[in-house]
Amino acid sequence: MSLVKFEILQKVAELKSFTKAADALGLTQSAVSHAITSLESEFGFRLIFRNRSAIELTREGETLLPSIRQVLYDHEKVRQEAAGILGLTRGTVRAGVFTSVSKHWLPQIIQIMEQKYPHIQIELREGNYADIEQGILNGKLDCGFINVYGSSPLHIVPLKKDRMLCVVSNSSSLYHQSVVSLKQIEQEPFIMPAFGGNHEVKRIFTENHIQPKIRFELLEETAILAMIRHHLGISILPEMVLPQTLSPLKAIPLETDSFRTLGLAIQIHPSPAAKKFVAITKHLLMNNES
Repeated sequence: MSLVKFEILQKVAELKSFTKAADALGLTQSAVSHAITSLESEFGFRLIFRNRSAIELTREGETLLPSIRQVLYDHEKVRQEAAGILGLTRGTVRAGVFTSVSKHWLPQIIQIMEQKYPHIQIELREGNYADIEQGILNGKLDCGFINVYGSSPLHIVPLKKDRMLCVVSNSSSLYHQSVVSLKQIEQEPFIMPAFGGNHEVKRIFTENHIQPKIRFELLEETAILAMIRHHLGISILPEMVLPQTLSPLKAIPLETDSFRTLGLAIQIHPSPAAKKFVAITKHLLMNNES
């Protein structure tokens, strides 16, 4: 059994397509199909279930995939450590990100990484907090930005406290206030952000025994702001997701300061390339805060 076949199986499982996996790996579709068939012959059971609409792993394939990912991760880690012995820094970092991190931090992080470590490739995967944490746990990601709240089996480096603000339109009765109480929010039509994973807005309401009048629940911050702009309700959003120019809307601090704490979650035994990514991120944000 070869690592190349394992890599092909992992890519087919990820993309659910022989054609897309072949394109991603720079192979022909027949080479991908042959590799899967060869693995199935060596294992003695089917790994892929093929039908007209999709390609899925069989139950046996699902059982083996985490071990195959671990083998590929360990091989990449050994390769990076060997490069380090030769005085080179090589490898790939697969990082989980979400919108506000991509907007505010990633351009500088990637720029510094490319300057200092030009042989390290960075792959970005977008998702919510839960997607990113699960991606690290199952080996799809080396590290990822998440909301630090509750317990986690991962090692997490806290990075920044991001204020939660109440966003209102100029027709709201709250517009001219300097702070907003949660009890006042309870009286207004509310647009709930549909975050995945550790949901900071719902947590704030639960901890303070608030029952908002939820009118809509939306995932995209731009859609939430559009609803507020049309006077359809108010919302609570992290400061980092808000545009620099918010007018005619207004973001007002909560009477009880509330934050989400953003952090970088990493595997317990990170690769050398992932360690470099973490170090650059920490250094950059510490300098920005100072």
